[in-house]
Amino acid sequence: MQIRTLIVDDEAPARNELAYLLASFPDLAIQEAQTATEALTAIRNDSPDLVFLDIQMPGQDGFDVLREARYLPDPPLFIFVTAYDQYAVRAFEKNAVDYLLKPVSTKRLKKSVERVRQILGKQDKSNDAQPELGDLLRTVSTDRPLPRFTVERGGRIQFIDFGDIVYFELQDRKILVNTVDESLLCHALTSLDEVEARVDSQPFLRINRSTVVNLNRVREFTPWTGGKYCLILDDDGSTEVTLSRSRVREFKKRLGL
Repeated sequence: MQIRTLIVDDEAPARNELAYLLASFPDLAIQEAQTATEALTAIRNDSPDLVFLDIQMPGQDGFDVLREARYLPDPPLFIFVTAYDQYAVRAFEKNAVDYLLKPVSTKRLKKSVERVRQILGKQDKSNDAQPELGDLLRTVSTDRPLPRFTVERGGRIQFIDFGDIVYFELQDRKILVNTVDESLLCHALTSLDEVEARVDSQPFLRINRSTVVNLNRVREFTPWTGGKYCLILDDDGSTEVTLSRSRVREFKKRLGL
């Protein structure tokens, strides 16, 4: 039996690596998508049996795919491929067909595929072997942090969407949250390590000792001295920040370069 399989990940290297590993399973017919929108289109049009789904994607993420897919008459089985934090892993353990932590090991992948074969081999895959997507979403939502950040503005504590943040910077032992046209004091967090943990599920990257940037807000970049790069950000001042040499590889990987 051919198992129609869809790989969903916004990072090309991750998709390529998983596709390479799955090529050793001759009964899997592989298709790829790099955004939630592409994934939902493929799920509706091609009715895959199995989806390897990354959770952390810019814009709509893996959870948005699940929210839409659960209303389909015959949703596919989902295996989560993630470098996500522990709350999600606990949720996946209880509710998902399976989950794989990046980097994916061949042994662990083989176990996942075998479980899928067993489920699909049964006449009715909607039994208790197939998790209910609504249950998964409800479980995850109880622990999932809000996709917003708290800042201090005019003596008040206010929310700001992650997408509106261009970059964080450490200045005089304070964390500043920079948007397109203003700089605000971060509420509660006092170090960039804490910021990194808070934005772990978002498209942010620590580029040097004092700066964490929103990768979706990088307008352009150019090589600089000593193996460093100069990043020009998408704000009113076209802010220039330095990507340290030690972070260049991760930066390119996150952009699929």
